[in-house]
Amino acid sequence: MFEFITDEEERGQVGIGTLIVFIAMVLVAAIAAGVLINTAGFLQSKSQETGQQSSKQVSDRIQEVSTVGHVTSNEVDFVNVTVTQGAGAGEIDLQNTTVTWIGPQGTFQLTAAGDFDDTSNATGDVFTYDVVKDSDSSAPVLNDNDDRLQYIFDVDDFSPSNLGEGDEVTIKVNTMAGATTSIRFTVPESLGNKEAVEL
Repeated sequence: MFEFITDEEERGQVGIGTLIVFIAMVLVAAIAAGVLINTAGFLQSKSQETGQQSSKQVSDRIQEVSTVGHVTSNEVDFVNVTVTQGAGAGEIDLQNTTVTWIGPQGTFQLTAAGDFDDTSNATGDVFTYDVVKDSDSSAPVLNDNDDRLQYIFDVDDFSPSNLGEGDEVTIKVNTMAGATTSIRFTVPESLGNKEAVEL
């Protein structure tokens, strides 16, 4: 005996097939949407992080207040650079800054040796620091626009000789965030009968 499929049974089978295809398309679309949302969230967080890092590289920098040289025997043997936070900067730890000294005797990479009053462990090419003004005892961290700390460079500790009259120096200070400040000065042409000079 032959079995005959009626039009109603054919329509039912086609309807079930269409429903299965539709459900599959909805599932694929849902998965794709989830992937896109996760990717967008990841990219957004990455872009925010990159933006914050770029902002810190621009703003988290020191600002020079004054530079003074100590004179001995017509040579500058110590250079004291007083600094504060740059405009809009966050906390800056002088211990975590690196300094490049570019002078007539060469280029020297300096690291922090610690407080000027305690340099017993200082070795290699180093700088020290001292407190000028620090209301909350946070030194060596600059965390307020009113803070004033001082970089102290004992020139003949890392250089073959002290600075002479007319010598030019560039000091590049790089903070932990990657911001760089350049400080340039020229020793006056006459150092006779002076104990200190503004640079």
